Amino acid sequence: MTDIAETDRLHMGRALALAAQGMYSTMPNPRVGSVIVKNGVVIGEGFHVRPGQPHAEVNALADARVRGNDPRGATLYVTLEPCNSHGRTPPCVDAVMAAGISRVVAAMRDPNPAQANGGDRLRAAGIDVVFGPLQAEARELNIGFVSRMVRGRPWVRAKLAASLDGRTALSSGQSQWITGEPARADGHVWRARACAVLTGVGTVLQDDPQLTVRAIDISRQPLRIVIDRHGQTPATARVLADGNVLIVTAGERNAAWQAALDVLTLPDAVGRVDLAALMVELAARGINELHVEAGAKLTGALLDANLVDEMLLYLAPMLIGDPARGMFERAAPLSKLADATGLEWRSVERIGGDLRVIARLREARVA
Repeated sequence: MTDIAETDRLHMGRALALAAQGMYSTMPNPRVGSVIVKNGVVIGEGFHVRPGQPHAEVNALADARVRGNDPRGATLYVTLEPCNSHGRTPPCVDAVMAAGISRVVAAMRDPNPAQANGGDRLRAAGIDVVFGPLQAEARELNIGFVSRMVRGRPWVRAKLAASLDGRTALSSGQSQWITGEPARADGHVWRARACAVLTGVGTVLQDDPQLTVRAIDISRQPLRIVIDRHGQTPATARVLADGNVLIVTAGERNAAWQAALDVLTLPDAVGRVDLAALMVELAARGINELHVEAGAKLTGALLDANLVDEMLLYLAPMLIGDPARGMFERAAPLSKLADATGLEWRSVERIGGDLRVIARLREARVA
């Protein structure tokens, strides 16, 4: 006989699969899925699609009713604790209680203090509430949202494409293309799940990138952010094409820019862009996952400031050697190996003819 814990994991797995269908559209909201089960049979399913639209629990309840099913006495599985206050939509706790649900199984508590304690309200109403099945998987699906709520800054993922010996471009700057088309398409998938893509003015001047998602069909484009200390971004730069861009300077504004361009001035004590302050500002703007595609200088500065959480590396089967450009420029050379940035392997997969390596910085933790 299948025990309760195994059954809960089974249905929560389905709820997580549903939540993943909102991977590219829910931001800044979390990705949430829900399944309703009665007498061992799934009677309704749903997931959150985009901000301002019904949450996963409400969609699952609506699906049950459309199918002609009565949710009274059923168990509701949801990947995140039901919300507890009125935002763009009414609290899901109210909908769950009104539907007569007798048991709620949530993968994790809601880290958003504005929505916390929905489970406690449900328990006070006499509903059996369980937390925990597939909690780690649920947190991973929403690692950026959790980071923003718990740490007050986005989850920062730095993407780099390099030769096997760690070279990202020739000394001339030529880098197109080190990796193959499948790896480049995979990179667009990671762009798509981010709220914003960050680069530096050096990359804009050298490569004139669009930084848009083009390999997959999505309903929104991530915000593009350019770190431009001296306001050097040309008005003709492709990254400015549709206005969905934030320029971050240390005080200077390019007179050629349109007045409507969003410009943020964040100087630090020595006249550079204050990267730590930028992360706080981006969290305030609802940025959950920040995808970095920048040169060695900016990526190195983010590492030096302990602002990178995860590395997304595409390694091509080629050797370039010196002189060539490396992955990172650090502020000062290391005097001993013990000071090197420690990483934890997450995965190594072949993408076309290249390798994709995902590694997480050892200090990268969200409570």
